[in-house]
Amino acid sequence: MAKYESQLDLCFSALGDPTRRMILQRLARGQASVSELAAPHDMALPSFMAHLRKLEEAGLVTTAKQGRTRICEMSPDAFTPARDWLSEQSAVWEGRLDRFDDYITKLMKERST
Repeated sequence: MAKYESQLDLCFSALGDPTRRMILQRLARGQASVSELAAPHDMALPSFMAHLRKLEEAGLVTTAKQGRTRICEMSPDAFTPARDWLSEQSAVWEGRLDRFDDYITKLMKERST
């Protein structure tokens, strides 16, 4: 997982903002122009563009120019490093909780005898 560490930092940092999460929710339905993505947000375009740059730096979004319009879309496999990390953490904690459950069960059996 060490190869993903810097990517994970960028990903979780990008996901830490509600505006960026809303952008990702919209892009999950398909590509959109910057102006379409910015419309629901009450902020200046330069501020909105800073959010898009953060998503691009994290590898969650790609943008491309089509004529005078910049089109954004969710990156394929954007969440793979985060999903893999969360799966590893889940496995670790499930193992710990299973061992704790076994320990409690053993204690209860000892007390009942």
